[in-house]
Amino acid sequence: MSTVSASKPAPRATASAKTATPKPAPQPAGPAPQPGMGAVPHADGTTFRVWAPHADAVSVIGTFNEWQADKNPLQHEADGYWALDVPGAKPGDEYKFHIVNGKQQFDRNDPYARQVTNSAGSSVVHDPNFDWADDNFQMPAWNELVIYELHVGTFNAPDADKVGTFADVAEKLPYLRDLGINCIELLPATEFPGSRSWGYNPANPFALESDYGGPVAFKELVKAAHQHGIAVVLDVVYNHFGPGDLDLWQFDGWSENDGGGIYFYNDWKAETPWGHNRPDYGRPEVRQYIRDNALMWLQEYRVDGLRADAIAFIRNVKGEENPGDDLPEGWSLMRWINEEIDQTMPWKITIAEDMRGNAGITESVANGGQGFDSQWDSSFVYPIVEALTAPFDADRNMQAVAQALAVTYNGDAFRRVIYTESHDEVANGKSRVAEEIMPGAADSYFSKKRTTLGAALVLTAPGIPMLFQGQEFLADGEFNDAEPLVWAHVESRAGLVHLYRDLIALRRNYHGTTRGLSGQHTRVFHVNDADKLVAFARWNQSENTPGDTTVVLANFANQARDNYTIGLPGPGRWTVRFNSDWTGYDGEFGDFDSFGVDAEAGEYDGYAWHGSIGVAPYAVLILSQEG
Repeated sequence: MSTVSASKPAPRATASAKTATPKPAPQPAGPAPQPGMGAVPHADGTTFRVWAPHADAVSVIGTFNEWQADKNPLQHEADGYWALDVPGAKPGDEYKFHIVNGKQQFDRNDPYARQVTNSAGSSVVHDPNFDWADDNFQMPAWNELVIYELHVGTFNAPDADKVGTFADVAEKLPYLRDLGINCIELLPATEFPGSRSWGYNPANPFALESDYGGPVAFKELVKAAHQHGIAVVLDVVYNHFGPGDLDLWQFDGWSENDGGGIYFYNDWKAETPWGHNRPDYGRPEVRQYIRDNALMWLQEYRVDGLRADAIAFIRNVKGEENPGDDLPEGWSLMRWINEEIDQTMPWKITIAEDMRGNAGITESVANGGQGFDSQWDSSFVYPIVEALTAPFDADRNMQAVAQALAVTYNGDAFRRVIYTESHDEVANGKSRVAEEIMPGAADSYFSKKRTTLGAALVLTAPGIPMLFQGQEFLADGEFNDAEPLVWAHVESRAGLVHLYRDLIALRRNYHGTTRGLSGQHTRVFHVNDADKLVAFARWNQSENTPGDTTVVLANFANQARDNYTIGLPGPGRWTVRFNSDWTGYDGEFGDFDSFGVDAEAGEYDGYAWHGSIGVAPYAVLILSQEG
């Protein structure tokens, strides 16, 4: 979650200079309005529909009527809804709603607008038709997902003076596919004020950011991603709207306590870390608005999942576990959305950012949970990053690492998303892990060794692994929305990219030797806090089935071990499938002798077999049995 100004948007109740005061007049009967909210184009025109329960009159103004408020007054339907079919209004036309509330008159962008000229501009009638061609993309199984989180504006921006676009992201899809990525997760891409933002200040929740290319360009990106075998997950922000350029604020002129009006709480429940702008989760029309938004991305734009931002602030005013601040209507809203997705599109994934270790977030709706499929896991990132960045080996807590490796939610290894870097963890006063390890020398030996140690754990531990943009080529500094990635590092640090490619290949079992890494079962069987090593086993069906169990040994100390003994889950030959110390990954690495091992009978670490193997400083070995 990014930090944005907590200032409250000022109500805008002045009449636009380009509108005229509506003069109610009898209207000839026209075509019946089409169903749907916002602007619904059809063969003969466009239906406009808006919810404004406190308005005395509503009209639609736009390029099709010279922005004249007396030309197309909407007819009141019921429950505060207004609608009109306007013959001749077509996709590409700009428009707004002109609202009269007593002596107030003002223009508002369409809350359901799929497209806007910019966050302070006009709504645009969007044609929903799109040629998806032969898009028969199948969402990968969740135990096979490898997520790559990216920010559209900086991921592949042409230069520091230009904002990256959806098309720029699409250019790098072949690279991501070849890296082994099969899911990209985009930071929020809905319209926000200005051209640069993390996206966590949505001004127009249904409209794609105009500087990124708008709705058609986004559909082109999803289509291209699917053609490359890559799923798309979109970050959505329902814990607050705004605060800037927010036409939802006091939308129809009504409010209480100088609050936000019909779309927001107007009491103490409105308070968030980002302003007094929490949506009113108890109001049916607002619940419908958020539900419609979530389903729109999955249906109209064919995204493969949603990552819901900071949902602790949807279920609780303070984002904590204090029942006195709970928002049961927020909990039930997200449960309703997740339940509908599960019933209609069960292959789509919903991911929560709650960060409170609450198993109820990913518990099924039937069992009283909120129904998310997975959640970002604070119990992994914090202890692992602390162990990687501690200046002295003596301060690396192997018990904490072991606990982080073993966590599951609801008895399912893939109910959590694990990572060492995300947009939150490398900004807001923090830096990339490599920079945290060696400030000012992120490409040093120690940074490279320990960041890749962390990456190996991300890609072998139970959970859905996630990388943050540029992590694979040691992006340094801290993340912000103005500095693009330095893609030249893909060549200058090609060995590190190779390391990540190899790890992902093993995680996805390309070679048929590491099926255990996608399995449900984990046992951390060796914890040596004195010498700073841990070892764990992953398996799918049985620890005793050759090829089904994978063993990971991680050395968190700056000391090599020539003959280090660990238990082994089974007999036979255990082959090293990955050694992070290979000089092919980096010329400064030691190419330490870490040969395979023949298991010897004899109890050790709770297993009936054991073996001894060499392991380099700050290195990870991945082993599995020969068939």
